[in-house]
This record gives sequence, structure tokens and C-alpha cells, in this order.
Amino acid sequence: MTDRLGDRLAAARERGFVGRRQETAVWDALLTADRGAVVYVHGPGGIGKTTLLHHFGERAARAGRPAVRLEAAELRPGATDPARLLAGRTRPVLLVDALDDPRAPTRALHRELLPDLPADALVALAGREAPPPDWRLDPAWQGLLRLLPLGPLDEADSRALLTRRGVPPAAQERGLPFARGHPLALALVADVAAHGGEPVPPDRSPRVVRTLLTSLLEVVPTPRHRAALEATAQVLTTTEPLLAALLDVPDARPHFEWLRGLSAMESGPRGVHPHDLVRDALDAELGWRDPQRKALLHRRASAYYRRLFTEDGDRARQRAVLADFAYLHRDSPVAGPLVEPVAGGAAGAARLDRLTVSPHPVTGDGLEQAYAIAARHEGAASARLLRAWARCPEAITHTVLGPDGDTAGFYTLIELAGSAPPGAPDDPAVCAACAWLASHGELRDGEHALLVRFWMSRDDYQDVSPVQTLITLRLTHHYLTGDRPALTLLPFADPEFWAPGCAYVDFARLPAADFTVGGRRFGVFVHDWRRVPGPAWLAMLTERERAEDPWDVAAPTAPAPLRVLDHDAFAAAVRDALRALVRPDGLRDSPLLTTRLVAARSGAEADPKERVRALREAIRAAAASLEASPQDRRGFRALHHTYMRPAGTQARAAALLRLPMTTYRRHLTAGVARLTELLWQEELDAPGDPASRGGEPSSVPPGDASAPAGEAGAFGRDEADPPRPPSRPLP
Repeated sequence: MTDRLGDRLAAARERGFVGRRQETAVWDALLTADRGAVVYVHGPGGIGKTTLLHHFGERAARAGRPAVRLEAAELRPGATDPARLLAGRTRPVLLVDALDDPRAPTRALHRELLPDLPADALVALAGREAPPPDWRLDPAWQGLLRLLPLGPLDEADSRALLTRRGVPPAAQERGLPFARGHPLALALVADVAAHGGEPVPPDRSPRVVRTLLTSLLEVVPTPRHRAALEATAQVLTTTEPLLAALLDVPDARPHFEWLRGLSAMESGPRGVHPHDLVRDALDAELGWRDPQRKALLHRRASAYYRRLFTEDGDRARQRAVLADFAYLHRDSPVAGPLVEPVAGGAAGAARLDRLTVSPHPVTGDGLEQAYAIAARHEGAASARLLRAWARCPEAITHTVLGPDGDTAGFYTLIELAGSAPPGAPDDPAVCAACAWLASHGELRDGEHALLVRFWMSRDDYQDVSPVQTLITLRLTHHYLTGDRPALTLLPFADPEFWAPGCAYVDFARLPAADFTVGGRRFGVFVHDWRRVPGPAWLAMLTERERAEDPWDVAAPTAPAPLRVLDHDAFAAAVRDALRALVRPDGLRDSPLLTTRLVAARSGAEADPKERVRALREAIRAAAASLEASPQDRRGFRALHHTYMRPAGTQARAAALLRLPMTTYRRHLTAGVARLTELLWQEELDAPGDPASRGGEPSSVPPGDASAPAGEAGAFGRDEADPPRPPSRPLP
């Protein structure tokens, strides 16, 4: 009789184990040997690797060698030291599962962690891929490393598995030809039978998982459960709050728990997701059966992700969903091929998750590795410029670290306020950018442009890769949530390749800012965040993602042109507005009516009267802030009696305040200046497009939340069918 629930679960799992006799024989022989060894179990997802490791653990316990079980992610440096865990054990046994986890230190495993184990330790590892060649071919591991590739079960073992899962013989006869020994497919047969359904339809399709999945969908408990299962295939990973948004219900816990119990689902650190084969089947089936439902799920996912950026200040959580943004565009003819690192579902996301970005700008060795990467791909001239920029505070460099901790790529950002920073190197990229900004950028006091001066992968330069994708997504997070730039300038070594992708995300070609370094010509693209700010930009990407032709969706434009005033012109307009504040028609010609300050307050469709009303409200709100501040209260009183409720003349206002005329004028000057600064700050912080504050476009069905979403970055072109760029180059 067992003492713990865990013992009962282990015993039940062992009773359900079938097959794998050859693998078990190898393991048993190693258990009785006096020397150590490493067994490496590998095979595709759903083939039974974890189940076999549990079986190995039970066999070891029966042999008097209780095993220590770990997930590969727990072996991260500084987290869990397996040598310490096994210290003091005689002939220890270690089982390590999920080597595919992006956090697993795969390169350090056979170089550092395993060699530190006792010489008589027996280790079993499990992962989808075979060990890398440098491990298999290393002479030191010859005789110690045993590979156990897993394939489908034979018919007898498949039948035994279904029998132990309670599948009736008649259902087995119909299910076995379709499962063909794949344990995941067999598990789906058992799930269907457990719900009382027919394991397979009459049509003997070779698409095993898709056919079995169709049967499973027909016998789920309720239509809402079916909708929950279908929803998981549309997003990269599913959490309980996201599932509630996708189903449009206040509480999705029952459905989430049901999903977790399905054999076709896998759990990871960020949520649950279908097995990749099951995801493909669900996605394809919903796509032809109910394309409108699929589009609705994308809109709801977009709305959920957008709320994380507008209502949630958790920057780490925001960064975590950027790959989910990209995944929504996997079917786009333009963006899809360029988000390949995440379009592959869980396996693709795992490759991306193996990478990390330095949390702070790098120095020292990190910069030295960046210099080497720059020299390798762009030559010594670029490397020298990167080294020179490292001495300027306006330039910051972040590195992308691979799972081994080595630098796998980097990017460098430079803030430009219209001219090169003091002490900046003579960089052709910055010279060209500043020349264009001076004539066309319309930067105002407090605004800056962001130049992505360098960005590259160590192994793939600027080609599509996990490193390139992560840099793109991280830059997007910077645009949307960081110290938001007025414009972003993004250079490419191959602008022709990236032109359609940049057009897709509304980065316009900017030949005037092109530059040459080390004999290589770089093409530059630009996006003006004042005219198409983040929320409106995401809304555009959402519409393009679900449009049959993405170029049919034009970039959003403001209902009326927004006037860009510099600080001096803005201050003069504020003074004029104060003088005309109490006259009924005094503000109708104010230059402030077409600024972002007023557009953000009045809304997208505001008429002239509504804009005047919004301007008055802005001025009075700023004055109220002065009144509430002890430091500004004297200035407010002078403003109040001069402009808000004018005394008639300045002499009368000074008399009401019981102030000498010189003191009154000093207070009034201070009050006007402070009020101007408050309004100017609101102007800088306001979105450039008032529509960005509103709801979803009218094509969205009523009741669906406002849902602009998308993913960032410079997506490239579909080589097979190059789309037509919708925007002309800027001057």
C-alpha cells in the first residue's frame, strides 16, 4: 500500500506503460553495470519520451537506485547543480527531461555539467532532437553516450496501449489503422472513445492527426469547449485570461482546466498550447469551416494584446507577448515568411526563447564582441564607428545572448535632436539623418528621432533569423512603450529585399538619408510616430493581417492635418489664446486648434466648435493645476484676474491682488510661462492621430473590444509574389 498520492500516480503510470522493450533492455543492462553512462532519448513531439523516462525511473527504483528527476530548464547555471544533488549517493541515477526547453543549457550540458557527475552515475536525457554532432563525435564520449531514437509503436503495443486506456475492441479496430503507432494519435483515439465518440470517420485519410482531431471536436462536452480548443490554435500560447478574452466570457477557468487535461495539449512556462501537429489540424479545419470565426479570434487576441500595452505597466509582460503579436501575422503573404522564427508554433517560439537581450546597455566584453560582429559583416570602418559611438551617451548598445551566454547579435540606438550629439564621430549615417531632419523632420523642443544605427545577427547578419526577429520585436517594444521617439530611422544593407516588408509596417523609403560606409550602401526607412502613433499603427497592422490584400488597407491618416508648431510659435499662440479666451469667437482662428493637444481632447470627428471647446478646457485645466500648486498659486491669481475672469485692465487686476504693478507683472509673466509649459508637455505627450484613441474600425462586429494589434519591425517580402509597395519614397 502506498503512502503518498505521488506513489499511486507513479504506479498507475507504470501499469499503463507498454512497448519499448529494446530501450528497456538497454536501460536495465546499464543499471546493473558498474560504470556510468549517458542515455539520450530523442524523437518527435508526442512520441513518448517523457513516458519512457518515467519508466526508466521506476526501473531504477526497483533496482535499488532511486532516481533524481529534473527538467532541463532547472540546470541553468546558478540554479541547480546536479553534481551537488547527487553528492553522497551510491551509483546515482539522474533523469533530465525537456531538453527542448529554450532555457536549457544544451551546450554546457556535456561540456560542464555532466563531466562533474560521479564516475558511476547513470543519466537519461530526453529531447526532440539528437545530440549535436560535436557531442556525438567527441572521442571523450565514445562508449559513454548511448542514443535511443524513438519511433512509433508496433501494432501489438498500440493495441495494448488502447486496451489499457479502456478503448473497446471495435473502436480499436477502427482507430489503429489511422494512428499508425504514433502515441499522440493513439492518445487522441482514447480521448475520443472516452467521450463516447467514433474514433475515425469512414474516409480513410492519411492525415492521421487531423482526422482523429476532427473526431475529437465532434464529442467535446459543449460548443464552448470546442471553441476553447479551436482558440488555442490561433495564438502562440494560451493563458486563462487570454482564453477568457478569446471566448468573450468573464471566467474561463473551467475551460482552461479542461484544456490542460487533454492529451493533445502541452504546458509550458507561458501557458498551454496544442501539440504542433494538433495546432496545424485545428487551424486548417477552422480556416475552411468558419473563416469568419477565425478572423474574430484574431481580433479578440489583438484586443487582448493591445490592452497589455495600454493598461498594463508590466514591461516584462509586454515584451513576452511580442512574439504572440508576430504569430498573428503568420499567414500574411508579406509578413508570414519574415516571422518564420515564431510562425512554427511552440517549436519556433522555443528557438526565440533561447535568446535573451541584455537588460542594460553593454560595456566591456559585450561591446568587444559587438565590435567583432560588426567587423565581420560590415568591415573595419563600421567597427571603428561603433567603437567611437560607445563613448557617446546618446548611443546605447544592447546585445542578444544565445543559450550558451555568447553574444549572438546586437543593436545600437542613437537619439538625435536634429543635429549630431556633441563629441559624436564623423558618421555618414548620422550626417545624412541629421541633414534630412533639419529640412523635413519638423522636430520640436523635447522631441527626438531614433536612429537604429547598427543591428545584426552574428551568424545571419540582417537575414531572417531568430536573432533578427528578437531585435525587431524588442525595437517595437521600445517604440510603443519606452521614451517614444517622434520618428524612427531604420537602415538596411539590402533595402530592396526589405522594402515590401517595411511598407507593410508603414516604414517609408527615405533615399535622402541613405549613406555609405566601408564601400557598402545602406538604404534607410522612416516612420513618423506623431502622424501615425502606436495605437493607430497597431490597428493598421491588425487590418492588414486579416485583409485578403494587405495593400488594400491604407495607413491611417488624421481627419484634419495636424499643425506642428515649434516651442516659440506654440508659446505665442498660447498668449494669443489667453487674450481671446473670454470672447465668444476669440479662439476660432487659433493655431492651437489643429495641434495634437486639441485633437487628443476633441476626438477624431470634432467640428470647429468642439475644437474651440476642447482648447478652452485645456487652458482651464492647466490653470487649475497652477491653482492647486503652492509654488504656482501666485501666478495663477495673476492669470485669473487678467484672462480667466479679467478685471478689465492690468491696473485693476493689480489692485484686486493688492500688488505693486511691477510685482503683478512678474507674477503674470511667471503664470503665463508655467501655463504654457503645462500645455506644451500635453502637446508632446498627446497621440498624433485622434482616431488612435477611439474604438475598432467599423468592420469589427458589435460587441468585440477595440482590437488593434500586431507585431513590430521591418518584415520583408514574399519572394514568390512580391507585393506592390503602397507608399512613395519621402524626400
